[in-house]
Amino acid sequence: MSLTPEQKKQFRTIGHSLNPLVTVAGKGLTENIQLEVDRALEDHELIKVKFVVGDRTIKKQLIRELCEIVEATIVQEIGNIALIYRPSLEPNPKLSNLLR
Repeated sequence: MSLTPEQKKQFRTIGHSLNPLVTVAGKGLTENIQLEVDRALEDHELIKVKFVVGDRTIKKQLIRELCEIVEATIVQEIGNIALIYRPSLEPNPKLSNLLR
């Protein structure tokens, strides 16, 4: 899914105030992390994920791999934080970061 520049700008603005919901560390993308990211995207649609790995190339590879697995789109990568988006099938106005 491709985002327009206007959508990316809006999502970056919303994402600025968010805290990372999931942290990916030394063990990489375990099944539990994949399930948690999938659940968080279904609830919130737009989330931040923190990657605590040493190498930049490994970090970028993990971000891309995670987005492929959960079928999400990368909105922004800054430092160790990735902002990712996936539209929910039935967004909950109380949980969605886009509808609040």
